[in-house]
Amino acid sequence: MQRGAAVVEPRASPGNEGRTEGLPPRLDRGVPRKSRRGGGLVPAGARAQPVLFDPVGACRPEGSAGMKKLIAVLVAAAAFAVPVAAQAHPLGNFTINRFARLEVSGHRLYVRYVLDMAEIPTYQARQQGIDANVYARRLARGLHVRLGSRPARLVPVEHALAFPLGVGGLHTMRFELILRGPLVSDTERLTVSDTNYSGRIGWKEILVGASTHSISNELTAYPKSLLQSPLDITSARANVAPTHDAVPGLTRGKALEAPDRVVDSGFTRLIAQGRLSALVILASLAAALFWGAAHALSPGHGKTIVTAYLIGKRGTARDAAALGAVVTVTHTIGVFALGLVTLALSQWIVPDTLYPWINLSAGVLVVAVGLSVLRARVAHVHHHHHDHDHEHPITGRSLIAVGVSGGLLPCPSALVVLLAAISLHRLAFGLVLIVAFSTGLALSITGLGLLAVFAKRTFAGRSFDGLLIRALPAVSAAVILTAGVLMTARAIPKVHA
Repeated sequence: MQRGAAVVEPRASPGNEGRTEGLPPRLDRGVPRKSRRGGGLVPAGARAQPVLFDPVGACRPEGSAGMKKLIAVLVAAAAFAVPVAAQAHPLGNFTINRFARLEVSGHRLYVRYVLDMAEIPTYQARQQGIDANVYARRLARGLHVRLGSRPARLVPVEHALAFPLGVGGLHTMRFELILRGPLVSDTERLTVSDTNYSGRIGWKEILVGASTHSISNELTAYPKSLLQSPLDITSARANVAPTHDAVPGLTRGKALEAPDRVVDSGFTRLIAQGRLSALVILASLAAALFWGAAHALSPGHGKTIVTAYLIGKRGTARDAAALGAVVTVTHTIGVFALGLVTLALSQWIVPDTLYPWINLSAGVLVVAVGLSVLRARVAHVHHHHHDHDHEHPITGRSLIAVGVSGGLLPCPSALVVLLAAISLHRLAFGLVLIVAFSTGLALSITGLGLLAVFAKRTFAGRSFDGLLIRALPAVSAAVILTAGVLMTARAIPKVHA
């Protein structure tokens, strides 16, 4: 590692200078197609687009066949839906990650401190203004070191700052700092405690000794096996003594600006397309629908709960469609609300701390729905023991509760798209992308609900002596209630008072 005192200043991407976030060069690539008047689909060099649509005539396909337009949109949408090497932060868009290495050079104690912020906290920090000297002093105050029985005063010596490119045209932040501590005359007991960003999620690592191995390579290459359960070491103890080691230095140049990242999903890169022609917008909306539908199939979003609810309450296709609509509206409102918190209330409310509360609220809602379905089933058996075909219609209140529980938790990628849209002056485009994403999510959940409804009708027409059909509502109520209890139990430990 080389030493020096110069701070690496953030730079705007070529062709996109100004205060707007830089655009990854790889996201400027156009989809190969036949050359025509009006230029390529995505010209090189991203530009801020203050309006939603560019003039349509410049990109009008030749000929009058509508099929050509449809094929072009589908091909472009397929290209946008394929993941590319967008540089997403491996630990998630909300994380603030910390690393500290304490070492002795000669008779002097030094600390090499690294701060790695993901896209959303970096966006917030840049909105408030970043002063590297202020950050250096703040981090020094938050790192508590003792040598023997005496506290060690840490003085910032040099620092380096860079903004590696993240997803959706947003940036991450990497800040490296060298702190000078007191003299070490003989073997002494060292204790250290890092209280910086103690309430934030992320990787936390402390090492003692210049040669001690870092499993994250000092926050540049996080091990894939620990991405779901990041290291959480905020204190350490060790014996230190004078050495012949060199004074620690800072990372410079491209190594500072290009840490290891992971491939991101295609949804966040849609906002960073080059020129927003009508074809690009239509293809982006189709791709957003696809990514929303694919996201719904990942763990969460109440698929089991929705299916069990429709079976237990003898739901119809109309009920399944209504559930999908509620999920769409809830998820869209949730993203906008979290975006408002991120932009306007970040000094008082940290967005990632809201997620445990949202999870807890969703769990309580599901428990309430499960109890409602179970109570209705018990009442049905008690009052209609001789009329098994009697149906209790689904109430609007319970249907809304199930839909809200499925769409209540905003997808972090959707929040990234919203913030990137604001940064790139493409707010209208970002809003319609989020609505399309939420619609795709709801379509998947609606489709699963329809499968449940039609499957139940199919089995209802067969002879099982009535036992299976009579048992389904009770089993469904038990499934909903169990899912709600598990959601609540998982959320409670993560809620910070």
